Amino acid sequence: MLSLNYSAIFLLLVGAITLCHASNGDRTQFFHNCRQNCERTNCSADGLEIQEQAVNFYKQSIFDQIFQWSCADECQYGCMWRTVAAFAERAWPIPQFYGKWPFLRMLGMQEPASVIFSMLNCIMHFRMLRKFRREVRPDSPCYMLAHIFGVTCLNGWIWSSIFHTRDFPLTELLDYAFAYSIVLCTFYCMVMRMLHRYSLFLRGVITLAIVSYYINYFAYLSVGKFNYSFNMKVNIATGVLSALGWFIWCHRVRTRRPYFRRILRFYILFALAMSLELLDFPPICWILDAHALWHFATVPLVSLYYNFMIEDCRTLRKEKVLSGGYSSYFNKDI
Repeated sequence: MLSLNYSAIFLLLVGAITLCHASNGDRTQFFHNCRQNCERTNCSADGLEIQEQAVNFYKQSIFDQIFQWSCADECQYGCMWRTVAAFAERAWPIPQFYGKWPFLRMLGMQEPASVIFSMLNCIMHFRMLRKFRREVRPDSPCYMLAHIFGVTCLNGWIWSSIFHTRDFPLTELLDYAFAYSIVLCTFYCMVMRMLHRYSLFLRGVITLAIVSYYINYFAYLSVGKFNYSFNMKVNIATGVLSALGWFIWCHRVRTRRPYFRRILRFYILFALAMSLELLDFPPICWILDAHALWHFATVPLVSLYYNFMIEDCRTLRKEKVLSGGYSSYFNKDI
């Protein structure tokens, strides 16, 4: 009987909405009424009583409770799937909700595939950083640069896992901000690699400028409404500058440093992997979407970047030793 009432509401109210708006599930009157009725019926208490109602009414797992799925969250989740079912019955396109496709929650995680693949990236960076430390001597040029890159990536992927587990305004901000820190760090590593023979003062000034820029950008993201389009443009622009710098370097050293192919291969494959973000389709089995595939595609690419850094640091150290120290080492090519 309840499902019939919802269907009647859907036909009367959603049918009058334009096709453009009907593709957005959270804008439909069907979803709005479903959520409102659910919250009024099941979330009328306060404080701990609401959480107890959510546990009892929705049969929450221990993971749902750990990740703080409230009664209102459960109503939103349940009504989302009722709306999806109503769209599917009428052979209408699968709707999005609050800018996202509907995902099947698993172990309390909103987007389980993205969480798992983000964790895999984090594990891969950790393992490759350990490999770098095993195979590269601490007195090698650019040794600390690899650690800066590794720690930045570890932090970014940890927050990616947290955000895809539970989407809050704060976790969203930190995910986007620290994701950009990875992109900016690759640019910083490229610049510092090109200037590693120059004075410590010059490199310090550039480091301070980039850190100051990032702090200012972080503050910009934190104030007012989040500008997704602008943030994407900034990420792309920074990534393109980084890739361009490495491509120029590869061209200049192609006859002297055969391992240049590793960094070249990394950026080519990274660009191909990033093209997955251009795809937009409902999640396969309500779990695997284009964004999750993008995270998965970056996992094997991590080793390419670290293997390049390992070989590069080894080569630079050999050149330093053979040249008798930095006095004549400064005069060699990059």
